[in-house]
Amino acid sequence: MASNTHAISLNPATGEQIGAYAFESAADLETVLSQSAKAYTSWRRTPVDARSAALARLGQALRADIDRLAGMITAEMGKPITQARGEITKCAGLCDWYAEHGPAMLASEPTQIENDKARIEYRPLGPILAVMPWNFPIWQVIRSVVPALLAGNTYILKHAPNVMGSAYLLREAFGRADFPQGVFEVVNVQNDLVSQAIADDRIAAITLTGSVRAGSAIGSQAGFALKKCVLELGGSDAFIVLADADLDEAIRAAVVGRFQNTGQVCAAAKRFIVEDSVADAFTEGVVAGTKALVIGDPTDPSTYIGPMARYDLRDELDAQVQRTLSEGAKLLVGGKKIDGPGNYYQPTVLADIVPGMTSFREEIFGPVASIIRASDARNALELANNSQFGLTASVFTKDLAAAQQIAADLEVGGVFINGYSASDVRVGFGGVKKSGFGRELSHFGVREFCNAQTVWFDRK
Repeated sequence: MASNTHAISLNPATGEQIGAYAFESAADLETVLSQSAKAYTSWRRTPVDARSAALARLGQALRADIDRLAGMITAEMGKPITQARGEITKCAGLCDWYAEHGPAMLASEPTQIENDKARIEYRPLGPILAVMPWNFPIWQVIRSVVPALLAGNTYILKHAPNVMGSAYLLREAFGRADFPQGVFEVVNVQNDLVSQAIADDRIAAITLTGSVRAGSAIGSQAGFALKKCVLELGGSDAFIVLADADLDEAIRAAVVGRFQNTGQVCAAAKRFIVEDSVADAFTEGVVAGTKALVIGDPTDPSTYIGPMARYDLRDELDAQVQRTLSEGAKLLVGGKKIDGPGNYYQPTVLADIVPGMTSFREEIFGPVASIIRASDARNALELANNSQFGLTASVFTKDLAAAQQIAADLEVGGVFINGYSASDVRVGFGGVKKSGFGRELSHFGVREFCNAQTVWFDRK
């Protein structure tokens, strides 16, 4: 949350204020822009092996400070500590992977021109402005910044107001990894100065992870300034269960895939589309799994469901649930705020969901699962594609040929067959439709912010 003068961090498990970070001025932003632009002139010429070595040091710095980093994530946005530690470990692994494999992604690429006289060279663009969300305070940044820096760009982070403590700890980690000043910078500014930065000639490109509303605003400003942008926005991911699926595995994946990070994941299973013949058994299993989830203090390693990150988001989620129920859905478990201190919401399962209902139509960003019945596989596909979003989807079936055909027809950026959605550094990640455009991770993340420059020798 934010006041007029400060970004305020509240512990969502207790409601207590744990941080207040003064918003920076236009003069402060100018200093950061100048430092980033100056650092770019030397960083882009730093050999790629030296840049990758710096990323390896960053991975070591993250591991060495896992207790503080994970503790800050838990304190600021309520992620259960076991999951927060997993986030940091995953970030460090990403640094290692890019340090090892990244340089090859920037190697000269041959073309079909005779005698190898033309090649494609991947050159950096310049300072990148990143507007990042609170739900994975370190991972969202690391998966964006590491490939950008590897390519020779510099990076300016504007983080969500409620996780500025995490942003500043991450800046410390870059310092311990001996990155030159200006290569990674943090700004704590309000929206008017974000717009000013986007328009500034020193910013080469913009990346945002956030809501459709934020993506529309940032994307339009980037377009007006004629600058490249990558947008990773919302999702209402379909989780398709066909009649021949391994139901035990599908149920397990459904519960984990929906309720990890207290349901606050863009690429999470949200709409469970199940063939009629197995819908009752699947629903029974998901309800039982949901009831078994451990809700409590996020600092307790046994907790799986912590508080939601912000009080306004819990209010919005509850309003969506109540609208869905008023539209004819059936409540199977949960459906209410949890009384007492903290920003907790009951893990919830809704059934009898049909197109047009709120939880079918809108992104539900919290611990709520919506179960939808399909008459057959074709109907399941139609229901899955009946969405403004297109981030990821899952398909559970023993018929892998059928699953591959469904994957080909799904209007999403990623399909997971007999597994729930996840991001992995080794493969690209991103969406279509109102889930955004552009790709992160793998070689895609490196080259998104590169100039693919043609170099042609002796053309007659």
